[in-house]
Amino acid sequence: MIRLVFIVIFFLISLLTIFRAPAYYFWLLAIVVTEFPLVFAFITLLLIGSGQWVHKYQLAGTVIGFVSVILFLSPIVRSYIISRNLKADIEQSFGVATKANPFQPFDFSNLLNLSKQIESHDAVAMKTLKYVTYQDTSLSLDYYPTNIPNRPCVIVIHGGSWSSGDSRQLPELNSVLAWNGYNVATINYRLAPKWQTPAPVEDVANAIKYLKLHAAELHIDTSQFVLLGRSAGAQIALLAAYTLHDKNIKGVIDFYGPADMVWGYSIPSNPLVMDSRKVMVNYIGGTYEKVPHKYVACSPIEFVDKQSPPTLILHGKNDVLVAYEHSRRLNEKLQQNGIKHYWLQLPWATHGFDFTLNGPGGQLSTYAVLQFLNTIIPTKR
Repeated sequence: MIRLVFIVIFFLISLLTIFRAPAYYFWLLAIVVTEFPLVFAFITLLLIGSGQWVHKYQLAGTVIGFVSVILFLSPIVRSYIISRNLKADIEQSFGVATKANPFQPFDFSNLLNLSKQIESHDAVAMKTLKYVTYQDTSLSLDYYPTNIPNRPCVIVIHGGSWSSGDSRQLPELNSVLAWNGYNVATINYRLAPKWQTPAPVEDVANAIKYLKLHAAELHIDTSQFVLLGRSAGAQIALLAAYTLHDKNIKGVIDFYGPADMVWGYSIPSNPLVMDSRKVMVNYIGGTYEKVPHKYVACSPIEFVDKQSPPTLILHGKNDVLVAYEHSRRLNEKLQQNGIKHYWLQLPWATHGFDFTLNGPGGQLSTYAVLQFLNTIIPTKR
């Protein structure tokens, strides 16, 4: 009977691969379930095969167990299906890459590597630099150098509901990019509620200014910047890319970011996961009813035009913090304006699916990011 109880529990957990998490801690569990599917499938198989069942429960337990295993493994199958056409789809959107991508879109063997990330190199040694001083605060960035002269720079903007997080968030991808020829600057920005929009976009502009000023010592090609943001950081990255009108911003990468702040306020997230309206009020400075113009002013979707830079969108359909609809709306607006873009849609994934680069979502997104960069950044000889 105890084994049957555990089988049922794992069956309920497996449902997180197809349904949205109903509460905050279930969301955290959903990340682990969908990015470490082999672990959960293996444990379930052990439960199925361990000991003898009481006869009347044996068939039911076995059926429920195998259904759970199928659900746990479904992100792997879906990832493989997406991976078969990913290179061609990205090439169709942006053109042929100027250099080879060192990774496969999806490699089953990486799922078995639980102890380290996908990269075959050690982490790149970064250094912390102060990039701007205001009257009431100063800000720093962490710099991951390629140590190769005249290389592009990816500016990474962290998530955290605009009120938390820092430049050390999810650092593994930074090393991957640096090992593949892209300098990386991960910035800290002014956080809500003390500072509100448009402060973070001003911080991005100042980071670019600093990196240009120190380009020689940092080995940066000042004509080639790309912005990459996650969640709240993606909103900042998109808004900066679409409003700064800097011809040196060659592209923007949006990991599950809120692109339409007006729509987002009108359809709040599940309060058991996050009070999204409170988060937005803290960042924007009031409710939509009180300051509607500010919601419009910080909605990246409002500023897409014919001159917007190429955009890579990555979003999981089961995201419970930032609705999938944000990316659909942004994708549509980019299409209307003829902007080169690609939307990597992950049907099983939730918010933060890239926390490990070895998981199904982590592998696909890492490949897509590098393929995007290798395509939009021309190789200089």
